[in-house]
Amino acid sequence: MTELEAVNTMLVTIGEQPVSSLDNLAGLQDASIAKQILSNISRAVQSKGWVFNLDLQVTYTPDANGEIVLGSNVLRIDTTSKVRSSTKDIVERGGKLYDRENNTSVFTDSVKIDRVIVLNFDDLPEAARRYIAARSARVFHDRVVGSGELHRFFQEDEQFAWAELLEYEAEVGDYTIFDDYDVYRVIERDIGKLRQTTTTTT
Repeated sequence: MTELEAVNTMLVTIGEQPVSSLDNLAGLQDASIAKQILSNISRAVQSKGWVFNLDLQVTYTPDANGEIVLGSNVLRIDTTSKVRSSTKDIVERGGKLYDRENNTSVFTDSVKIDRVIVLNFDDLPEAARRYIAARSARVFHDRVVGSGELHRFFQEDEQFAWAELLEYEAEVGDYTIFDDYDVYRVIERDIGKLRQTTTTTT
């Protein structure tokens, strides 16, 4: 599904004719609204962070002013260290990295972060595109026509597409219980106790 196909799917939900291009929508109010809703929903869905738009351990280097600017495509960041550092507590503020521990946006060293970025609609995997299109169609219909009898059918399509997206994420991400830090911390604690006991008895 392309961005054009997604917008045309949304237009069909209100009985409008499809458009042949998204390049010039002047005078086509419904198509313009549909494209904007699709863009907003896509950004909202991607901000959750998925296997397809999460970059791990990306190194950022301070610029000439000592600041680290993230860029407009970055939706969310997290420092790569699982445990908060005693000397730095880095968050995003105003599109730049900010150290809350030292109350400054000036850095002397490079920083590694995990980042969630927004991708163009056509660069998303099919499962994500179909869910975003289904959700956008439901929102678009409700806003333009109003929630009515068709709302339930659009909602069912959205729920089915959501299930497919979650299935894609689970299969491609290859997640295990060890990806959760709380689980890892308990296991590591138990292993540490076991090591102490073994050392003491020997």
